[in-house]
Amino acid sequence: LASTKPTEELPHEMIEIIEEYKDVFPEEIPPGLPPIRGIEHQIDLVPGSALPNRPAYRTNPVETKELQKQVEELMSKGHIRESLSPCAVPVLLVPKKDGTWRMCVDCRAINNITVKYRHPIPRLDDMLDELCGSTIFSKIDLKSG
Repeated sequence: LASTKPTEELPHEMIEIIEEYKDVFPEEIPPGLPPIRGIEHQIDLVPGSALPNRPAYRTNPVETKELQKQVEELMSKGHIRESLSPCAVPVLLVPKKDGTWRMCVDCRAINNITVKYRHPIPRLDDMLDELCGSTIFSKIDLKSG
């Protein structure tokens, strides 16, 4: 099980569950993107809007090296690829609690020109009713997101 925490730091109950269902958890996250499954997601842009082409944020040499390292790692795993898109958005590094860096993409400029579709958001009290009686809760950041 790939984890940022050593197994000995996990609660005993969690270790038991992981052992019981170890056939569900991969040893390592597989490289590359998942296969295309017939449903293609597309982001609709406001007609006539210009694609943003924002300059990179200023970084010091240490941050520049860290950004290059993270981009190379994502490329080597097949999670990202080179692009010739006319759209460019900047990235920045945010410190994590453990002292490492999280790369964040500032998509505000492109979000401003996307078509806003209205979908109802579940009510908090309805979601809490659904959780009633549950004993195990988890959070996920999709490896480092």
